[in-house]
Amino acid sequence: MSVDAFRLQALSPLDGRYASKLEPLAALFSEAGFMAHRVKVEIAWLKALSHYGLPQVPRLDDADVAAFEAIGDNFGLEQAARIKAIEASTNHDVKAVEYFLKEEVAKLSGQHPRLAAAAEFIHFACTSEDINNTSHALMLKAAREDLMLVKLEHLMAQLQAMATRYAALPMLSRTHGQAATPSTLGKEMANVHERLRRAKKQWLEVMPLAKMNGAVGNFNAHLAAYPDVDWEGLAKWVLDGFGLEQNTHSIQIEPHDWMSAYFDAVARINAILIDLDRDLWGYISLGYFRQRTKAGEIGSSTMPHKVNPIDFENSEGNLGVANALLRHLSDKLPQSRWQRDLTDSTVLRNVGVALGYSLLAWESCSRGLDKLEVDQRKLELDLEANWEVLAEPIQTVMRRWGVDQAYEQLKELTRGKRLSAKDIQDFIAGLAIPESEKTRLLALSPASYTGMAEVLARRV
Repeated sequence: MSVDAFRLQALSPLDGRYASKLEPLAALFSEAGFMAHRVKVEIAWLKALSHYGLPQVPRLDDADVAAFEAIGDNFGLEQAARIKAIEASTNHDVKAVEYFLKEEVAKLSGQHPRLAAAAEFIHFACTSEDINNTSHALMLKAAREDLMLVKLEHLMAQLQAMATRYAALPMLSRTHGQAATPSTLGKEMANVHERLRRAKKQWLEVMPLAKMNGAVGNFNAHLAAYPDVDWEGLAKWVLDGFGLEQNTHSIQIEPHDWMSAYFDAVARINAILIDLDRDLWGYISLGYFRQRTKAGEIGSSTMPHKVNPIDFENSEGNLGVANALLRHLSDKLPQSRWQRDLTDSTVLRNVGVALGYSLLAWESCSRGLDKLEVDQRKLELDLEANWEVLAEPIQTVMRRWGVDQAYEQLKELTRGKRLSAKDIQDFIAGLAIPESEKTRLLALSPASYTGMAEVLARRV
């Protein structure tokens, strides 16, 4: 079957319609990717046993280690298929990885007899979860550091550039959908940037944990075989080598609390971006932004004039799917009956799906931002049509100078009405406040009443 035919028949759109956009993530979280990480963890464990000088485990020299590591480095679809074939007999995925490695080591026995002699210590004293939880931690660590942060930081850089570029460009705000105190377009972009900056920081603070402590977390089998070995220290040494923090207290599985925090952090980023997508969709609808067109693209099958905000709509939709999965992962994974049940195993196979929808959505939002062009004239007209928004500063100044019923006077003047510049200026002229204050208020316009917006926008 060709790649195109496979993608046309894929059940998940991530493997079909969107597959080309997510190939690096698929390499991490596909079944083959999971197998590749398991192989590397198993290799690291045997290397550690040999390095430690465990009795009965031959001491591997540099050539042995290089040959052994090459099995992991050269792992591909052919090797994954072989593991799958072994699993058809074992009906156990991790045991199939162990048997695969023993097969590969046997092929090297002529040149590396010490490695072949050590083969029986592959997966020694381990439970499957020692391998799996370490692999998941490595996969999530790599997804964050090598793929997702790059895209998130690019999106944040786009927002930062817009914040700076439009720091002084006034726009009418809308609270409850109604005309409200003006801001600047740059300040509104800066708001989102700062929310994402904090959310990214919280995501980065989540430290991946792992455990390699046996069937129920107590090194029982390890100590039965070698009671004098510092197994906790040895396991920590292996995990340190992977850049993972050791969880010293676990049941058969690593409790997944850190994963819950990781998924919550990604979901929080996604919630912020849903807010951005909806706001930008609305600003496009108001005419504040135009979208650059691309030759050949069609916005509607019947209305030739349309340029739909599809990037923000796709982003919002995919973020919703992502967060549904992320919230379930976060809620479910820390729960396991007694020392182990398998409900986490099948759920964890969807981690790549949740992150895939997130990454796809981030890319769509970023692409949409690249297409935006500001219609400055539309922003100006909107401000000029809403002089009543100056009711706020006028009544606030009136209250400062002791004018009775200041709020109520402005409510009577403006509520539910459209006022002109002259209406506002005539009202100011009749106020019993110092002339210098009248002059200051008369100089105000909706476009100039933006407070610290420009300063705040340039701060990001």
